[in-house]
Amino acid sequence: MNDMMTNKPALADFVERAAADIVRDCTQCGACVEICPVAPFAGVADSDHGATVAGVLDVLKDGGEMTGNAAAWTQQCDGCGKCLAACPEGVNPRQMVMLAQTKSAETVSQTPQLFRKMSRSIRLMAAMQLVPDDYARLLRPKAPRDVDVVFYVGCNAVRTPHLLFNAMYVLDALEVDYEVLGGPSSCCGIIHAKWEGEIGQGGKVTDGTISRFGDFTPDRVLSWCPSCQLHIGETLGGYQETEFAFDHVTKFLVEQEARLRPKLTTQVPLRVLLHAHDGMSDLGENVDRLLRAVPGLEVVGTAWESGYTCGGSGADRSPGLKALRRSATMARATDPDIDALVTLYHGCHGQLSTAGTAEGVKVVNFTDLLVRGLGGTPRQDAFEGWRSANDWYGLVDETTPMLTANGVAVDAAFLADILPDVFAQAEFRGGLDVFGAPES
Repeated sequence: MNDMMTNKPALADFVERAAADIVRDCTQCGACVEICPVAPFAGVADSDHGATVAGVLDVLKDGGEMTGNAAAWTQQCDGCGKCLAACPEGVNPRQMVMLAQTKSAETVSQTPQLFRKMSRSIRLMAAMQLVPDDYARLLRPKAPRDVDVVFYVGCNAVRTPHLLFNAMYVLDALEVDYEVLGGPSSCCGIIHAKWEGEIGQGGKVTDGTISRFGDFTPDRVLSWCPSCQLHIGETLGGYQETEFAFDHVTKFLVEQEARLRPKLTTQVPLRVLLHAHDGMSDLGENVDRLLRAVPGLEVVGTAWESGYTCGGSGADRSPGLKALRRSATMARATDPDIDALVTLYHGCHGQLSTAGTAEGVKVVNFTDLLVRGLGGTPRQDAFEGWRSANDWYGLVDETTPMLTANGVAVDAAFLADILPDVFAQAEFRGGLDVFGAPES
């Protein structure tokens, strides 16, 4: 096994040092709150911005539960990153909030047992959609071998596995030597640390996953999940020294554009609107560039929304702001000059597919369009049409053969009853208690 880490500290030590650096450098000027788009929706726009920041710093210094305006602000932080350029002292306010949320969760977590609930939901949704070989490819541990690239899919993306297999189709077309790692056994650790406040366990999970990356001696680890990218790539930046680069898969594909373009020979005659997020605008720009390489495809524009992704870690944290930006997105997507709305991440795809059905908007993922441009047939979204149908018993009947093939035995009535919460990822709001108990 290749030792990928040198002078590796425990995650708790890293959090304390990073928090101390922020407390030392922050002048409590409040510029981050002043520019923050969620501040009006959190009720802190007209507050003393410096005092709001001071409340966050108190948690970074001494721990304890976040309270007052600091809690109101950080609870709605969607990770949009508007604050990054605003700090005159070079502090990363997004990291400041993430670390404060982690330390606050040590005292009180609103989502106990989240990882256990999430893991069971992910495995269930994957087993409903995938044949056993594909299920194993995404979720089972792999024997180490030397590869150029590890394609790291994270946890929640396994709920929408067709997107991951589309991405793998593109990597295969580029003849990349890669291995796939993902699922709950290769979590980035954000759930344990930030959501549950279990920093010690979060460190073990993060260390284990990064160690597994190193087992394959890759030059690059390419992430799919934006939360994994943010957690490992920014919040924990500098936590571990590695011999591989940790990048997003879209950055890698843009770097391979000269090799990819000659392979994109099939016309895809569509006018599309791209959906992307402010918090990782470079990834949205990467996808825009990739789409413009597809023959026949015209990118009319980009609908930018706040946050760094849809879902409980991103835009959903500030529902008022999200509703405002989402309304603008759907209004633009329904224009007659738009043939389809294009998604980037798995969380966005699930939400927008449901909204698109309601609004009569065709929603496709960027990976579908790349596969089509390469002359292939995209993987089918097994849940397309079911998300908005509310026919949960019908979905259970449809997917029971796949569950059986993957060795999952679930009572049909029980499954139909919990599926609405599974699809809604209710565990991120404290729900799905039925999945919180230890497995018998």
